[in-house]
Amino acid sequence: MRFTSEQRLDDGVLEREFTLGEIPGTLWTPGSAAPTPLILMAHNNGLPKAEPRLVARARYTAACGYAVATIDAAGCGARPRSAVDEQARADLRRAMQTGEPVDEIFESLVGPLVDKAAPEWRSTLHALLALPEIGGPVGYSGWTALGIRLAAVDPRIAAAGFFAGGYVPLAQREEARQVTIPLLLLLQWDDEGNPRQRALDLFDAFGSKEKTLHANLGGHLGTPWFEVEDGDRFFGRHLK
Repeated sequence: MRFTSEQRLDDGVLEREFTLGEIPGTLWTPGSAAPTPLILMAHNNGLPKAEPRLVARARYTAACGYAVATIDAAGCGARPRSAVDEQARADLRRAMQTGEPVDEIFESLVGPLVDKAAPEWRSTLHALLALPEIGGPVGYSGWTALGIRLAAVDPRIAAAGFFAGGYVPLAQREEARQVTIPLLLLLQWDDEGNPRQRALDLFDAFGSKEKTLHANLGGHLGTPWFEVEDGDRFFGRHLK
């Protein structure tokens, strides 16, 4: 892991850009010197690590006493995208606009994205845990499909907060039964891009004995900011 830039923010959080091989990432750490728990923060389905909503959540969470890291995994953000993936994205946008069935297109896009992203996130996690300022345990926040895969295969993930969950590939819906860590699932009740019943069915499928569902009125981008604060309380119960 090689750090390429750093800046100290007004709240004392240190923001550093890094690369790990071909993987670009950002790490935020609080002002305290003691080793801190780590939260991996991933955005949905190929959006960039610099997406403003993710950055705002990351900075707030770091200021609450966590190390927070995000990356552009393969096919995400500024990383090269295959012609097949780009065509699938275009087909998905068109189908959603016209009301056509999207399941098959979605599977062809998101399933491979998860398969490519998960190993890079695990490699990044390994490198981050070697840093003296990060002591664990580890939480995950964000993209549901990727988070299910990581929680199912990596025992270092101790708790997870998932967003949406309506459109999750079939493979991850099956893997959800293997997920037994504490969970917080956020659901926007009127999310046009995530069918409500599918999200509820996914919540049922998780094997966790401790799982919480927070549902709020509004569309996909309408998640209230207080859910970020509640998320930090959730992680505080399980990571500190």
